[in-house]
Amino acid sequence: MKIIIEPYNKVWKEQFESLRDYLLSHIQNDILEIVHVGSTSVPGLSAKPVIDLDIIIENDNKKLDKVILKLESLGYQHRGDLGISGREAFKRANSRIPITDSDIEWFPHHLYVCKEGCVALRNHLALKKHLLENPDKVVEYSNLKHKLADKFPDNMDAYIDGKTEFILDILKKEGMKSSEIDLIKSQNEI
Repeated sequence: MKIIIEPYNKVWKEQFESLRDYLLSHIQNDILEIVHVGSTSVPGLSAKPVIDLDIIIENDNKKLDKVILKLESLGYQHRGDLGISGREAFKRANSRIPITDSDIEWFPHHLYVCKEGCVALRNHLALKKHLLENPDKVVEYSNLKHKLADKFPDNMDAYIDGKTEFILDILKKEGMKSSEIDLIKSQNEI
């Protein structure tokens, strides 16, 4: 699958909000919040047109089990933590997931359930915070993503590897511990 990087599109925020609101109508009592993360959450940042959502729950396995069941009832398939502690990944079999009464066709998105305070969640939030506060980094990151997509149009692993040092540098600036950064780096290599 070819890597496509698009200029920022304000519709991404609207897409996130519509999906968040729908999911909240089913899981609101079992979670803390749903946040828009990843490149589509940063105005001005070029991105793959795929919305990333983190559903934040208490650090409680019973809550996690309950949320997993509710998301599965909406058609999501639980994939486990995929080697990233504290973060559970979900996939969709088709664009009509999550299932609705009106059979809505949804936009591409990645859905994760993260335990409050886990390194993966803090990684997502720290990167977003830094980019929102540093417009020069948004430009630099956009340029890097375009360059990598041009260089590795069919190689997602090489594309991700090419972004890793840029991201880790930001996480250091945001005060993440060396042990956490090492963990993030090793998880990106999986």
